[in-house]
Amino acid sequence: MPALSASSTTSTSPPTNYWPPTPMILARVVGTVVATQKREQFVGSKLLLVQPETPQGEATGATLLAVDSVGAGISERVLVVLEGRAAGEALDKKLAPVDAAIVGIVDHLDYVE
Repeated sequence: MPALSASSTTSTSPPTNYWPPTPMILARVVGTVVATQKREQFVGSKLLLVQPETPQGEATGATLLAVDSVGAGISERVLVVLEGRAAGEALDKKLAPVDAAIVGIVDHLDYVE
């Protein structure tokens, strides 16, 4: 399955192999992307690579490219929206072609099975 990219506009629902199967996931920031040429809507935006993970911290699924809207950094656990419309809204760029946006940094997680 191809990874999502910040320039794809065809996907409006989350991939089926990610946990949980919803438009918002937990992930860990694992890298940065530097692009010298970007669409105008992305100028000034930070691009990060995020690894989806379970609430227990286990990596799951493919690494994603996400636009950062909260100032996340390497190794931080984040909340990622995986829907074009919601991702664009989170960035205040409603018409930007965004499939994944980081919308929160997780400070603490209490998980009850």
